[in-house]
Amino acid sequence: MKVHYGIDNFSGAKNAIVTTGTFDGVHRGHSKILDRLRKSCEAAQGESVLLTFHPHPRLVLFPDNTDLKLLNSQNEKLELLEKAGLDHVIIHPFTREFSRTSSLEYVRDILVNKIDVHKLVIGYDHHFGRNREGSFETLNEYAHVYNFLVEEIPAEELNHVNISSTKIRNALLAGDVETANSFLNHPYGIRGTVIAGQKIGRKLGFPTANIQADDHHKLIPKDGAYAVKVFVDSSSYAGMMNIGFRPTVSGGTSKTIEVHLLDFEADLYDKQLQVEFVKRLRDEVPFSDIEALKAQLLQDSNKTRELVVLK
Repeated sequence: MKVHYGIDNFSGAKNAIVTTGTFDGVHRGHSKILDRLRKSCEAAQGESVLLTFHPHPRLVLFPDNTDLKLLNSQNEKLELLEKAGLDHVIIHPFTREFSRTSSLEYVRDILVNKIDVHKLVIGYDHHFGRNREGSFETLNEYAHVYNFLVEEIPAEELNHVNISSTKIRNALLAGDVETANSFLNHPYGIRGTVIAGQKIGRKLGFPTANIQADDHHKLIPKDGAYAVKVFVDSSSYAGMMNIGFRPTVSGGTSKTIEVHLLDFEADLYDKQLQVEFVKRLRDEVPFSDIEALKAQLLQDSNKTRELVVLK
């Protein structure tokens, strides 16, 4: 898969079969569109092209709204798109100036003149251009003028999947990582660097690695304890993760993301970890004393061993 940063750096594609969107999460709904893209490429002997944007448009258009959290960092999204078999991804900078591009300019100047689109594949009720003025009907008009094809995936086909990035975000914010994983068709994960912590877990017999997520826009699931799979270098381990304020041992003053790796003893400081969520174990709650907390952690570790399958 070739990645092109900015439309001006796109080097062209044979019989370009194009789709466009943010594709946050690269979930099962997106897979419907990508599958159709691949089939169109086979029929036209063409190459698939995704035109996507960075930063996420809502982060640019509504900078004061801090509610939006993303399912993917840019690198995570590119890895998922490569697994999906795309030939080209164009990551175009989204700016306020770009948001004022009219539907005509978008089709003529970008899709036609820059990408040389052979066929455009879109989901039902797709809108584009300034104030979302462009629609499927608009695209059909431009397609006749500029000689390209347009295919809209029917509503009933996408509604059958009944998945959206918003639904996945809501599931994660509720701690329902199993539903989120089902919607995504892959495990939801967090990637980050291990930073120095207070070393409280070590005193409890459960040393933890404190993780700082690589992307501050990344959505962190609901506070609580989770069974997770952790990737360190080329190896994977079962782990128990806590997201929250550690009320029993730290007074609940600052939120942390920390993970204890089962059957692992090496130093993790400054290492990059990839964590995949398997199941939420419980709420984060204060315990009466340290011994009660240790007893619960032992239960959590036993449950984690049952839940996390290592290959």
